[in-house]
Order: sequence, then structure tokens, then C-alpha cells
Amino acid sequence: MQSREQRLTDVFIKLADTLGEDFELAAFLGMLAEATVELLEVDAVGLDLTDDDHVLRVFATADSPAQLVEQDHPSYPTTEMLPLCLRGKAIGSMNLFRTGPVPFSEQELRLGQALSDMATIGLLHEREHRGRQELCGQLQQALDSRILIEQAKGMLAERAGLSLPDAFAAMRSYARGKGCGLKAVARGVLDGTLRTASLMTP
Repeated sequence: MQSREQRLTDVFIKLADTLGEDFELAAFLGMLAEATVELLEVDAVGLDLTDDDHVLRVFATADSPAQLVEQDHPSYPTTEMLPLCLRGKAIGSMNLFRTGPVPFSEQELRLGQALSDMATIGLLHEREHRGRQELCGQLQQALDSRILIEQAKGMLAERAGLSLPDAFAAMRSYARGKGCGLKAVARGVLDGTLRTASLMTP
């Protein structure tokens, strides 16, 4: 049986571990909501996360596991909202709910905010990491396309007795005339499905 301190340490480690290939946002938020219910001994926790003009809502209670919800949180007599925010960048909020009139103590709010802050750091790191991966993928695609076009340009120049600039101009003119991408034209030149005579036709 873990002590409260051990459980808190385990939760903080999980909140920081967002860069794995198996990261799932809904599962991460569910873990945070359920851990907050347990550690703060509240009746329910709601998480609102904003991303690209959308809002993802996760709701957990002491009696049921976290789940994605579409509606707003139900009414509770005692509530507290903690921001998911880092250096002025707000990405959502964590809402604490109690069925009774007992207010949240300063210690509880500090712990709740610490959980919110750690989750925010993990989520922002994951977004940055995902953005870098997407950028690297885009750069690699651009490089692959450029290599393909250069190879096709050289092959067409050799076949048709053209200079490299003229071969490229012929490929680009054909692509514009057919409404297709230059990469598709280059692939056709290389695999022989696009005949040289077709490219030379005005």
C-alpha cells in the first residue's frame, strides 16, 4: 500500500512523462483527474483543455472513473477553478467540486495548483515535441520531393537533349497544364509512365 507521499511522487512522474510514443491525451487527462480526486479527497474533478479552438472535457468522481464528456459540469455547492497555465500561456483549467459546504483549504489549493502546473508543463512539452516531429516530417517530405524532381529533370534533359533549366520548365508547364503536382510529374518521368513526347507538346 503506497503512502500518500509515494502516491504523489508517482503521479508527478507520470505527469512529466509525456514524450513517449504511446502518449494518449485522453488517458493522461483521465489519470490526472482520478489522481486529483484521490489526493485532494474531493467529490469530483473536471478538466477543460483547449486546443486549436476545441475544448476537450474530462470528468471524474470519487465513485466513477474519468470519462470524456460533452456537457458542462454538473452543479456542486463548493467549487474551485485552478488554471492550467505556464508563463502566461493558458491551455485550460482544472475544476474541483465538493458536494458539501466545506471550503478548500490553502494547502489543498496549493497541492491542486502544483498538480495543474506539472500537467501543464507536461502537456506543453508534448505539444512542442509533436510540433517538432511534424516540422521534421514536412522538411523530409520537401527534401524527398526535391530529390525526386532533380532526378527526373536530369533524366528528361538527357532523353530530350534539353538543358536542365529547360527540362524543369517543361515539367512545370506540363504540371500546370494538367493541374497536377510537380512531384507526380517527376515520378511519371522516372517510372516511364509519362512519355517524353507528352512533355514536349506545347
